[in-house]
Amino acid sequence: MSSGALLKYSGSFIVYFLIQVFILKDLVLFGYAFCFLYVFFILSLPHELPTIPLMLIGFFMGLLIDLFYDSLGMHAASGVLLGFIRNSWIKVNTPTGGYDDNVPPTLLNMGFGWFLFYCLPLLLVHHGLFFYIDSLGTEVYLPLVIRVVSSTAFTFILGSIVQAIFYRKERVI
Repeated sequence: MSSGALLKYSGSFIVYFLIQVFILKDLVLFGYAFCFLYVFFILSLPHELPTIPLMLIGFFMGLLIDLFYDSLGMHAASGVLLGFIRNSWIKVNTPTGGYDDNVPPTLLNMGFGWFLFYCLPLLLVHHGLFFYIDSLGTEVYLPLVIRVVSSTAFTFILGSIVQAIFYRKERVI
């Protein structure tokens, strides 16, 4: 990874973190739908990035967010799981011609159909683990399912809008 790309992803890490902590922390729709936009940072990292660095990035992003949310490692655990399964899921979704080098898997680069099939299951797993850890000790499963599904939809919609507006299509050289 070049120093320019490293600088770009470091800046993106900071921006996603600040938006999550200072803007989206108190944004909850109808008491059920939470938006965890920082997950899109992990999902939009280059597909060449190995699993261990992805897990470390997910851990540190989640740990920083846990410090501001007082959530006792729930974001860190969910981020590590997301980093662990992301590369395997990308291999399952490999297009016929393969992936272009140095092109991140974003909405504009891969198309809406591929991005939907790539993002939604990973968001469901991330949100499922997060809200399952949150609800341990209680035996109310319907609110858990409602939170997971509504938060996944809310996060996907907001993340897709952010990627459509602020990201640009990468050119293959």
